[in-house]
Amino acid sequence: MAATPFRRSGPFDGAGPAGPGPGASPEAPVVSLRDVRKEFDGGDVVALDELTLDVSPGELTVIIGLSGSGKSTLLRHLNGLTAPTSGSVEVLGVDVVAARRRELRQLRRDVGFIFQQFNIVGRLSCMENVLSGALGRLRGPRYGVVSYSKALRREALELLDRVGLVDQAFQRTDTLSGGQQQRVAIARTLMQHPKLVLADEPVASLDPEISGQVMDVLFRVCSEENLSVLCSLHQVDLALGWATRLVGLRDGKLVLDKPAEGLTTEDAMAVYKRLDPAGEKAAEYRELVVSGPSA
Repeated sequence: MAATPFRRSGPFDGAGPAGPGPGASPEAPVVSLRDVRKEFDGGDVVALDELTLDVSPGELTVIIGLSGSGKSTLLRHLNGLTAPTSGSVEVLGVDVVAARRRELRQLRRDVGFIFQQFNIVGRLSCMENVLSGALGRLRGPRYGVVSYSKALRREALELLDRVGLVDQAFQRTDTLSGGQQQRVAIARTLMQHPKLVLADEPVASLDPEISGQVMDVLFRVCSEENLSVLCSLHQVDLALGWATRLVGLRDGKLVLDKPAEGLTTEDAMAVYKRLDPAGEKAAEYRELVVSGPSA
């Protein structure tokens, strides 16, 4: 498969460890799921079906699969937003199912979450949006940039510089493009000092070129910080280009778990085999997940 302008062919040069493949690290996993089952509507809908998965420190893992395959549900289990019907979920050494409220609050400080719709405050400046990432480790409310310490303001500026937006630090965030807003969200997440970063379809609303740029920023800075990342994506080409490991879900079941290096588009597309490959709609969907939406 021909490489796209934003596809990397190997580990980040000089950008820190890209993370081990499945089972390669002797360290304790940052995420460990055992036989996780999640049911909705009294058991009529099974979102996760006996899912077992470990994620090692420093891995950049992309989860692929059809809409409704369980990708978002899986991510929401990792910070306690959703509880499993059965099975165990351990994140950063915390039993998420048994955790008390205080333990969950601490876990959510250590787990950054990047959303598809950015979840930033448009009327605030980029600087203040990024600074809000530090609120979990501060006492009392903050009103305006000057209510944060000089050290935190300096850190926020450095993070905006790392995502290429230091020149827009004091610009209203709602005046930025979608790709720029998502980069503000990435900087805000890093301001949180997370140990694990979750990203739920972070480029779904962006065009292909901007998607590549945002994925570059997200995985580059997380690799530099040796952060573990679990990111759900629809675009197979982006997944192959940026992940160190691909996990595929179909109907809540784990159907793919391999290092990204050496995988082809056809290997990854096998996750979507429920579609008729000869059908017109399947061909359209194949184009969407490989290349992303048209600009």
